[in-house]
Amino acid sequence: MSSDCGCTPVAPDTKSQRRVLHIALGLNAMMFVVEVTAGLLANSTGLLADGLDMLADASAYAIALTAIGRSGRFKANAATLSGVLLLILGLGVIIDAVRRIISGELPEGLWMIGIAAAALAVNATVLRLLSKERNQEVHMRTTWIFTRADVVANTALILAGIAVVLTGIRYFDLIVGIGIGLYVVKEAIEILSEAREAKRAEAPNG
Repeated sequence: MSSDCGCTPVAPDTKSQRRVLHIALGLNAMMFVVEVTAGLLANSTGLLADGLDMLADASAYAIALTAIGRSGRFKANAATLSGVLLLILGLGVIIDAVRRIISGELPEGLWMIGIAAAALAVNATVLRLLSKERNQEVHMRTTWIFTRADVVANTALILAGIAVVLTGIRYFDLIVGIGIGLYVVKEAIEILSEAREAKRAEAPNG
């Protein structure tokens, strides 16, 4: 029967987990500020969406840090909280994209390309670090899923920025913004599903 006290001795691998998560948290918090600021200045739904996704990631890493060395149920609950946060932000991005469709603002394609490229470099680094930990427990798999989604979103945003520069059509940015929002929602559902499975496994009769 599993204990929920969270007082289990810290396993040897938690030092590695903490180091990776601290790096990921710092990088994502930094890129959240950069992307949201750039999104506002460049009128880019895609950059705003990617920036909010970075905030969701930073929150997930912070939650995962609190889960290290705790009980399996605590970790499953931490993953659930991450999934709910990601779901809310994904829906918020979609709503903002609809607002921008109505307002008719033209995004700055060069800003989109430059900032998204920097975000891609950050996320590729974090994904590489997390890949060594992702097969451990649900809270670590959750952070890997978050980062994998970011890499896909960053790549799509770079392509959208190129399309905006070449055509001057703002809908490329809006499509990517909505796409990121939908992808975030999908990842949130995946995380919540894994968390439910982990909770069932931790149940007294599981």
